[in-house]
Amino acid sequence: MGLNHPEATAQALAILRSGDPFQWYVITLLALVVYVYFTEIANRNWRGIAAGLSLYMVHWFVEIINAIIQHTTGHALWTAPTGTAFLILIGVGVELSLMFSIAGIVFSKILPEDQHMKIMGINNRFAFALGNAAFFSIFEIFLVKTPAFVWVYPWWGAYTVFATVYIPFFLVSMYCYDWKPKTQVTMIGTLFAVNAALLVIFGVILKWI
Repeated sequence: MGLNHPEATAQALAILRSGDPFQWYVITLLALVVYVYFTEIANRNWRGIAAGLSLYMVHWFVEIINAIIQHTTGHALWTAPTGTAFLILIGVGVELSLMFSIAGIVFSKILPEDQHMKIMGINNRFAFALGNAAFFSIFEIFLVKTPAFVWVYPWWGAYTVFATVYIPFFLVSMYCYDWKPKTQVTMIGTLFAVNAALLVIFGVILKWI
């Protein structure tokens, strides 16, 4: 099966965790992320923080799996071969990762207080998860028209990224918002432990990613 842009893999690997493309604006973006979380902590918005961290943990899991796919098959499903100040993993630069670190907080702001309210017969949490996932999937159609983001395989596109990436992102985030604190901590902690184990095994020990 042919690939859309097989050269993108080599381009991404050439800058993977290299300091050469670094730009100072990354520090500003990091400061803004810290400001967002500290503001939510000051406001004791623990539910919003749970929505943000749960999405971010799913984001890391998906990116790690994409990097493992790259090592085992020769090509990731998506890559970020240029345009980033620091490529963390084969498919994600620091700018995207910082954005996803607060995306759950941002989108939790539009959730109705009544978690049981329905929109067109659908539970509003589920409806917002689908809507947010669709928005991000459509936005990726624009991204892949730039050199900065590449869908490598011809069968990988907006529909597959919608179903396998963004729906999990926002389902976990939107529902985590309403869970009991103990359940929130368990979910986020479990995802963190899984991600940390994968990074140690496949990154530090095996050096696959």
